[in-house]
Amino acid sequence: MSERVLVAILNNPGDFRILCEQSWYRIPTGSVEKFLKRRWPPHWMAFYQTKAFKDDAYAVRHYAKVRTICTVHRKDLFPNEPPSPKQDKTYYKLLLEPLQVLSQPIFSRRWRRIVFISSTWEKFEGAEEINDLYDESPLEDRLWARFKYLQINAERQELVTVGKTHYFLDFAVYCVAGKLDVETDGDILVNASNGFIE
Repeated sequence: MSERVLVAILNNPGDFRILCEQSWYRIPTGSVEKFLKRRWPPHWMAFYQTKAFKDDAYAVRHYAKVRTICTVHRKDLFPNEPPSPKQDKTYYKLLLEPLQVLSQPIFSRRWRRIVFISSTWEKFEGAEEINDLYDESPLEDRLWARFKYLQINAERQELVTVGKTHYFLDFAVYCVAGKLDVETDGDILVNASNGFIE
């Protein structure tokens, strides 16, 4: 069985300093329940850097092996923070081996919101761009390979909001007149537009 890789976001240079100097990363326990329950725990962590990193933004450049995971309160992670309602929030603290740098960064072709990406070591090793990392289903992988072969402009697991509800689209296909949502449910392809499944 392939080792699991979890791609998480780095929103600020302070968290990057913690990774470099102290070799740990935190994830709220509620986020694991919401987004990662089926793919937990990871064997490796990789990090997608946001716009706060300027020239290094919108790419995965660093990764590390997970040594161990423990549950802690925020006040234990940041003992020098002033008291606040957040201090009793619980996190998974992932203790990591030293960061490694990819020889070729894994770029995002366009700006997008990324929460977490669950991947495998094989996909991580072979990824050329962010969309190559997703490990949702064999059918989705086959369709993604076909989109790439045909040079169809698509993004995987794109986050959209309709009213107050958030959806992750299997594929957002960028067209001249807008975007088309393509969902891969089971063995049947379902097309949708404007955020609503037909």
